[in-house]
Amino acid sequence: MRVVLIDDEENALNILEILLREIDGVTVAGRFTNPLQGIEAMEGLQADAVFLDIQMPGILGVEAARRIKAIVPHIQIVFTTAYSEYAVEAFEIQSIDYLLKPFTKDRLRNTVARLAKAVSVQSRVEAASGAGIYVQCFGGFQIHTAGGLLPWKTNKERELCAYLMHHEGNQIDAGTILNSLWPESELTKARTYLYTCISYLRKSFQASSLDLKVNKIGRGYAIDATGMTSDVEEFIAIAETAAAEEALNEKQYERMNALHKGEYLQDCDFDWAMWKREDLKSRYIRTLRIAYSHFMRNGNVVLAADSLRRVLDVSPDSEKDGRDLIQLYINTDKRNEALKIFRQLDHAVRENLGVELEEETVRLYQSFA
Repeated sequence: MRVVLIDDEENALNILEILLREIDGVTVAGRFTNPLQGIEAMEGLQADAVFLDIQMPGILGVEAARRIKAIVPHIQIVFTTAYSEYAVEAFEIQSIDYLLKPFTKDRLRNTVARLAKAVSVQSRVEAASGAGIYVQCFGGFQIHTAGGLLPWKTNKERELCAYLMHHEGNQIDAGTILNSLWPESELTKARTYLYTCISYLRKSFQASSLDLKVNKIGRGYAIDATGMTSDVEEFIAIAETAAAEEALNEKQYERMNALHKGEYLQDCDFDWAMWKREDLKSRYIRTLRIAYSHFMRNGNVVLAADSLRRVLDVSPDSEKDGRDLIQLYINTDKRNEALKIFRQLDHAVRENLGVELEEETVRLYQSFA
């Protein structure tokens, strides 16, 4: 990973470079005490990330970051500063981290790990975009190619592909596959079904000129999806960034919701997908709650309310989120909206849980009804 360092203090640059050189996989592609010179040189440095001070003569780091992003849109930004008051603006620029000086080597190592992951995801997204290949798992299962959706000869061929993708390239024992996909079939027939589906899958990949392979490894199989990306992979990257930063900017928020078209492998009736479906649902809810808190801190009431509405769409009996949304509507003089949410929440709690609303929720209702 190639990084550029920009800081008007030579000693700060020296310390940062020494620490980075002690971390494997990092190459310092350039260093500048003059931020304007750093910006001008950025296009030719082929850097993956830039470590950028905020308080510099001539230009603030946040403005320098905007100019750098305009030149190299996918570069990762890490701010290194002694001032905490720029954190909100920094994250709105989609910086991946905000290091407060002085920082430790361990703290820097964590930043580099996050950078490496973000760079890896971005390279796979670009590769997949160039090849026109994308795996959709939210709201169903499809493989999008340059020529359209990958066709399936049978539903079991599709399920086998989803199953191997679900395990992210790891080798799965043939017996485990048989138990998951054909649990009620006699063993000999189940093996025949498996071999037939593998043959169908390989032919489908070949017919669509996809650089995908189903490999026999030991006593099992694995799918080699090098160069392909998926909505789940991109979603998890956004969710993990939000969890680490306890913030989510508007662009990330919009992208996350665009990716989340429905539940993981929705309507596919794959029993083996249940645990991951619930895990991704929980991640989505947690990230929406982070978004709600972030937007409230920044006075964006519209997106704060939208965040909680989406939580209730996924988990309609979530009383705490319902109360927060009701209170938000009360505070913004939207009594009818507050009443509507209360009624929806009351119905969901009774219907799904078979219990009455909590006293706190009832008291909130009585305060405005």
